[in-house]
Amino acid sequence: MPTFPHRTEDVQDEAGAQEAARKLERAKELAVDLEADAMHAFRARLCFLQVASDEEIFLFDTLQPGVEPKLLASVMADPGRTKFFHAAAGDLPYLAEAGVRVQGLFDTHRAATLLGWPKVGLADLARERLGVELPKEHQQSDFSLRPLPEGMRDYIANDVRYLVELGRQVREACREADILEEVLLDCQRMCDDAAARPDVGADFKPRLPKAGLTTAQLAVAQVVAHALHRKRLEWAEAENVPMGRVLSNMAISDIAVKPPGNLKELARASGVRGAFVRAHGEEVLALVQGLLEKARKGELPQESLEPKGPRDPNRRRREEVLKAWRAEKAATRKVTPSVVLPNPLFDALVSKPPRDEEELKAVPYLGEKRVRLYGEELISLLGQYPPQ
Repeated sequence: MPTFPHRTEDVQDEAGAQEAARKLERAKELAVDLEADAMHAFRARLCFLQVASDEEIFLFDTLQPGVEPKLLASVMADPGRTKFFHAAAGDLPYLAEAGVRVQGLFDTHRAATLLGWPKVGLADLARERLGVELPKEHQQSDFSLRPLPEGMRDYIANDVRYLVELGRQVREACREADILEEVLLDCQRMCDDAAARPDVGADFKPRLPKAGLTTAQLAVAQVVAHALHRKRLEWAEAENVPMGRVLSNMAISDIAVKPPGNLKELARASGVRGAFVRAHGEEVLALVQGLLEKARKGELPQESLEPKGPRDPNRRRREEVLKAWRAEKAATRKVTPSVVLPNPLFDALVSKPPRDEEELKAVPYLGEKRVRLYGEELISLLGQYPPQ
């Protein structure tokens, strides 16, 4: 029977952080998680970094002076030391921003997804693999609170308490399913892609319904949506709250495609709250009506009104044949399609199809196994529809 670490140490000053880092250097396998105040602040801060070995758990209070994640940089960067994360994609940018790069990652969420397991949440895996119940009532709590309430302390400790053993079991399941190489390549890609978090809202892309709108109307709606997004960033920063708490993406989309003419119409837009209308309604109306007037006069930047179509007419054909091929190979191997080609690899091959084996081998994170299994077929398949 596996044993789990019971001792939990609160790391709250520089001396304690240095001592904890020295202890963790002795471990070959670690569990890692972190907590931020993303649900409660305009730009989230890293509030806790939790690291567990087989013997003990360390809760690094990163809001305290001297408790720097960089003290763990060498441990995290050692590829010979396995770091078990669950859903690392959201955590790695915080660490990268703090100057910590992770190597030797094994992401139990990604692995379970590639295994095709129906439930891949940490609580689900802990229950099904270890018989452990992990309450999740603090998922949206404010982890910047100090002192941290006892229940929240137990919650963040339990996120890593069982993760080393769980990671070993999931890794063994990947080995038995003959997909371990594919999982590790995907984990390596996640580590390499991790960078410091972008500016808040920099990745905003409005999802606008195309039905019932002309091309020109859709283009104007895009302009309105981006203008509203820029305004909500101003308002959210001033209030120090997440931008979605001021105005949701759904609300922006509804206002953009159905521009309100008065406050009552604005209040009826999906996701718009009365408090928002009272605080910002007049400014929203002025902004929207001003942009519509510019559009009528032809004064909006021309490039913002012209939809950018695909430059390569064969790209859609490559996507279709590669998708069908991936599904066929996955069925033959009895694995998920993402084992055959995860979406980042799929997109890379569609965007720049390799012309020969050397170019195929140079595709990052494809790996020797995929080249051996699929190389000739991929070159032949994609070669039917070369870029134009």
